[in-house]
Amino acid sequence: MTADSSSRSTDGPRTPGDHPTPTSSFSSSASGPASAPDPLGRALAGLRGLSVGDALGSQFFVPAHYPLLKQRELPPGRWQWTDDTEMACSVVAVLARHGRVDQDALALSFAEHHDFDRGYGPAVNRMLRLVREGTDWRELAAALFNGQGSWGNGAAMRIAPLGAWYADDPEQATHQAEISSYTTHQHREAVVGCMAVAAAAALAARPGGPPTPEELLDGVVALVPRSAVGAGLRRARDMLDYADAGTVAAVLGCGRRTSAHDTVPFALWSAARALGDYERMFWTTAQAGGDVDTTCAIAGGVVAAAGGAPPAAWLERTETLPDWLTAATTGVLGA
Repeated sequence: MTADSSSRSTDGPRTPGDHPTPTSSFSSSASGPASAPDPLGRALAGLRGLSVGDALGSQFFVPAHYPLLKQRELPPGRWQWTDDTEMACSVVAVLARHGRVDQDALALSFAEHHDFDRGYGPAVNRMLRLVREGTDWRELAAALFNGQGSWGNGAAMRIAPLGAWYADDPEQATHQAEISSYTTHQHREAVVGCMAVAAAAALAARPGGPPTPEELLDGVVALVPRSAVGAGLRRARDMLDYADAGTVAAVLGCGRRTSAHDTVPFALWSAARALGDYERMFWTTAQAGGDVDTTCAIAGGVVAAAGGAPPAAWLERTETLPDWLTAATTGVLGA
């Protein structure tokens, strides 16, 4: 739910860009699924999957809905998305306008479209207000948490559509994700978590069908630097044959601390096991608890990038994407 809701200290100095040249078993010449051959089409598919996971997942923070989650029943009413989707819309809008991540444009978009009531954490709420007032985002992001930067899951929660955009080049997906993370989250773990989700979405969107669960997680591990997130991903790879999401979440974490390394490995474990089945992914992820809207946003974006679209009835119940995103992408789709 939050871009960073914690006041905790971080676990070490950030080391931006400190990672080896990644290798992957997947071709970098892919153009994405046949159903969405253009970058923006893929990104929007990922965004729709992200927004449904976010909006529906957020409904299960309401105590009256707890029994529905156990029974895998949908809550009533229209589902409103949170900061996860709002920030992801900025990522897609900047890609549509610039064809890459422009950090200044992205930080400004985050600030201009910041809705305080969407569930942002206090640190990011303050930061985005100051960006609107003219303070340099570089100074603000670098100063968070005693100068070590935020290690929250906020950079990872918004980035799956970027990975889908770069399905033809997973290594570029991780590079652009790294650049995007620095605008708000500069701790090493937050950066690597963002890179991992982008890598997963890029690999999931490859042509000829999605990879196997093992291929997906192996590919992500190969594309990110060693870190607590990377260690969690290796554990997730080893737990792919576990059927009980609760057990896996107990080992990997499921976002209860809202940190990247407590969120990303479990979300990608769930996505890897259900690339062709959005409903299965959602209920598996949500029933583990934790930061449900964020884990479901991450997994939902990756599964949708692989062609596992949310059910039409779920899309109809989800709040529509903002008009400003439509304006930013008009005339770009299919170009």
